[in-house]
Amino acid sequence: MKQTTIDWGCLSRHRGQLMGVSILFIVLFHIGLPRTDAFFGLKRMGNVGVDLFFFLSGIGLWYAWCKRPETWHFYQRRLLRILPAWLVVATAFYLPDYLGPQRFSSNLPDLLGDITINWDFWIHDELTFWYIPATLLLYLLAPWYMRLIQRDAVWRWLPVLMILWCVAVQHVAPIHAAVGHIEIFWSRVPIFFIGISMGEWVRQGRTTTPGTPWALTLTMAVSLALCIYLEQALHGRFPIFLERMAYIPLTISGALLMAQGISLLPARVTSMLTMVGSLSLEIYLIHSHFVLTWIEPWRLGYWPTFALCLTVTLPVAWLLHYILHKVMNAWSL
Repeated sequence: MKQTTIDWGCLSRHRGQLMGVSILFIVLFHIGLPRTDAFFGLKRMGNVGVDLFFFLSGIGLWYAWCKRPETWHFYQRRLLRILPAWLVVATAFYLPDYLGPQRFSSNLPDLLGDITINWDFWIHDELTFWYIPATLLLYLLAPWYMRLIQRDAVWRWLPVLMILWCVAVQHVAPIHAAVGHIEIFWSRVPIFFIGISMGEWVRQGRTTTPGTPWALTLTMAVSLALCIYLEQALHGRFPIFLERMAYIPLTISGALLMAQGISLLPARVTSMLTMVGSLSLEIYLIHSHFVLTWIEPWRLGYWPTFALCLTVTLPVAWLLHYILHKVMNAWSL
């Protein structure tokens, strides 16, 4: 490696590009691939993009909070970023279903709950757009955690207890019976709050010791190899939360190393990644249930399906983002 140290501030400088990488990982994860394929284990690793999103979101929230530590302003800013796009897409998805086969919304209250907060995720783990209700709840909790760690830094250890909670959700029968159906949420909680906890290092631009790049490379290699093995050889035969605990060191080490690599990319590539990152919410909402569902029956193959999905999704995501941006600006006036 050319650099002997790493500046944590790179996670802020290249946050847009990292968000772009994250959503590309998620699109790749959602494309079907036979388990017998040699790429299956690595393809399954695409869902680490969610962990990377939560980690980067935590860092970004700490920046926003330090600039203006007001709870209501914090909520307003977060909701205005998520809710407009969510309400449009959720209505476009759930309303036709309610008027037709009713696979998701069986009655009017159920429809309203699905469109507003996707409550079927919390009730019975309906995963169609699970990232949205999970993010909204984490945003709701974030200011209180940030106030807590500002008062006493020892509370930065709370994510360790959150990891123990994931173990309890899996193996303590009463807890598992009550909330085990949303394991996909619990196992992502630690990395979100770790992101908030590390936000101050990023904001200060703290520099690592000379040996850190090699330690990060080793950490990423070991955690990545472990997760690929679990998916390729043992898919469906191990508690999934175990893999997501391994995602924590993979996410942190991978984010730092990717940020270093992004700084070496041509400007045109970084600009494209930034553009994709700025549309990550819209891409997430659109690509799987509005684009892939029509493309995958054509059986084009994994990479052609990915290319076509991205080609169709990007302009639609940009158009949705552009229209909502114009509407929100006009409404604010």
